[in-house]
Amino acid sequence: RQRNGIFLLLTLIVLLQCVYFFIDNDLDTANIENELALNAEALHLFEVEIDSLRKIKAEASTPKIHPFNPNFITDYKGYILGMTNKEIDRLHHFRKQNKWVNSAKMFQQVTKISDSLLAILSPNFKFPEWVKSPKRNHTSNPIKKENSTLPLERKIDLNKATVFQLKKVNGIGDKLSQRIIAYRNSQNGFISEIELQEIYGLSQEVIAAVKKQFTVKSPRDVKKISLNTATRDELVKIKYIDYDIAYNIIEARTLRAGYNSLDDLRKVKDFPIKKIEIIKLYLQLN
Repeated sequence: RQRNGIFLLLTLIVLLQCVYFFIDNDLDTANIENELALNAEALHLFEVEIDSLRKIKAEASTPKIHPFNPNFITDYKGYILGMTNKEIDRLHHFRKQNKWVNSAKMFQQVTKISDSLLAILSPNFKFPEWVKSPKRNHTSNPIKKENSTLPLERKIDLNKATVFQLKKVNGIGDKLSQRIIAYRNSQNGFISEIELQEIYGLSQEVIAAVKKQFTVKSPRDVKKISLNTATRDELVKIKYIDYDIAYNIIEARTLRAGYNSLDDLRKVKDFPIKKIEIIKLYLQLN
């Protein structure tokens, strides 16, 4: 009886251990499955967030197209717009003949861009006012008239030109003409036509067109500084020259025993070469 009792007790212990083992395994399996489900959901949410951030970054890196005159598309601008080199070259060749694109349809005929690209670009085309509202009564071609070079005596003084006169130049509308007048007023007049480069929005082509019709006949008085004797404090009063550049100008002047030409400034360290023509307006050698 004692042995039977012991065997029965051992049997019950083994059975209880087996039951505990299987129940514990089932609980562990359930916990693991729950954790996997939670991790999968968290991973999915993370992937969704990553995708949204990538989309935002892609939209931010996509260049935005602002209204522009298609007659003045540069190589870089054309590349940004999605045009091929051949399409850009066709436009430049057309413009070299003193011809102007006056509509989206004409732009496509000249460049031969696809209909899909034209549909993207054409809403941003901005043509001059004379294209939008052409004058009815005119006997001559306004394009040829505005692009012809006048003799010096017939050119209009840029310091006396009105908004209406400036708007006759191809590529200049209300905003650009007002900017030219505003710059002129802020400087108390132009010294030279070179200062047109300082006006935001005026491309080299438009500046060249302005010079055909206008010139500075009454430049404002400017006290020029001697490049070979100017002090650093005098040099920093000139636009685009700070103390570091003034120091470099004087140091180079000392090393070369004076400047022989204003163009020698091109060799000065950190000199703003792109603005040299503006800076030269305020300098002289002696």
